[in-house]
Amino acid sequence: MEANSSPKILICATLWWPSSARLAMAFQRHGCEVSAVCPPGHPLRFVSGIDSICDYKGFTPIESLRIAIRATEPALIVPCDDIAVWQLQVLHAEEADLRALIELSLGDPEAYPIIRQRVEVLRIAQGLGIRVPLTQTLDSAAALKEWNFDKPAVLKLDGSWGGEGVTVVHSILEATRRLHSAPKTMKAWMAWKRFLINRHYFALWARKTRTVSRMSIQEFIPGRAATSMFACWRGEVLASSTVEVLISQGPTGAASVVQLLECAEVEEAVRLMARKLQLSGFHGLDFILEQNTGAAYLVELNPRATQVGHLNLSTQGDLAGVMARKIRAETWDERAAGENQIQRNAIALFPQTYKRDSECAYLYQGYHDVPWDEPALVHELLRDAWPDRQWPSRIYCYLGFGKKVDSNAKPADRSALNFGGKQPPFGPPKVWRSR
Repeated sequence: MEANSSPKILICATLWWPSSARLAMAFQRHGCEVSAVCPPGHPLRFVSGIDSICDYKGFTPIESLRIAIRATEPALIVPCDDIAVWQLQVLHAEEADLRALIELSLGDPEAYPIIRQRVEVLRIAQGLGIRVPLTQTLDSAAALKEWNFDKPAVLKLDGSWGGEGVTVVHSILEATRRLHSAPKTMKAWMAWKRFLINRHYFALWARKTRTVSRMSIQEFIPGRAATSMFACWRGEVLASSTVEVLISQGPTGAASVVQLLECAEVEEAVRLMARKLQLSGFHGLDFILEQNTGAAYLVELNPRATQVGHLNLSTQGDLAGVMARKIRAETWDERAAGENQIQRNAIALFPQTYKRDSECAYLYQGYHDVPWDEPALVHELLRDAWPDRQWPSRIYCYLGFGKKVDSNAKPADRSALNFGGKQPPFGPPKVWRSR
């Protein structure tokens, strides 16, 4: 591989998660030329300096990715949500000339069907000696009769993400109801509702593929959640960032406050899984640290970049920088070890922590991860997500089918909140970009 001083990176996003914008900024800091493919109103469109932005179109999502890749000719594709991963896998099967790039960005294609099945991922992990909770696929409600409900269990739906499709149940009756109510395939009305109201532009594609989602049941492990994002290259782990979750968005939701965690058991699990599945690009592993022993139980594999890839959490720097150096074939300068490394124990992720609780103590006591260099992005992330501000969603909520959203609303007492001595741009930013 030839060294490239300004490697081209293509960020792929189908959901309005802010982590994709933060990762794009991190790659830019490390001298990369960043392009993106994303829906309208996406946070990526508020990051200055992005080389080009291609539209992700709901009626032709695979074609959108194909056009973006051919137009930008990236050295690496970085999917930032699960749907982007699945659709890149489809593109891998269809386009022979793009396979080498997609494999470099995702990993060995033999692992593609494995990582879409939670039970199969944990079976492989267990075979590697990694600690995992007891997990079983539910082919029917009858299988629940074999499960011991003397303690809570966790039901998980394959093909879900961000905590959706995950439910803690306490009895066979509760589990049976949840199993019967969970959608195994996407109905036509559901696909159109998600497409028109939620602006999930992949919904019609998901409906067309008619993939049957399996449900699994997992042993409930009392303890603390932890997650590790890692950069890897053809099965070799380049670096990882591991954090313990202090506050999350609901019992099964994404983290909003984290703290750096050093855990040899987690690091070994990361190394073993990356090598076994020959992973490449960015991935994440979710764990539960058992309450009484601190033992790390692997519960989930995320086949994409997660929330901490832009954070400088180790002596090797942030994971975007690690990957940029690998593409450029650069060695790490040990003299830079610890430079600009986050020193505070707790990290309040933006905007999740502030929008969840503007009086949260971690906003003052911890490191508040606000992208001050991008005032337009800060302003956008403090608002409700773009799909929620559109008329279909507002009418839907007005009729009582969802949470009512005021597209002009601002969080309470915004102007009085001081983020580490800095006042955020609560009014319209001077530079407004909405391309």
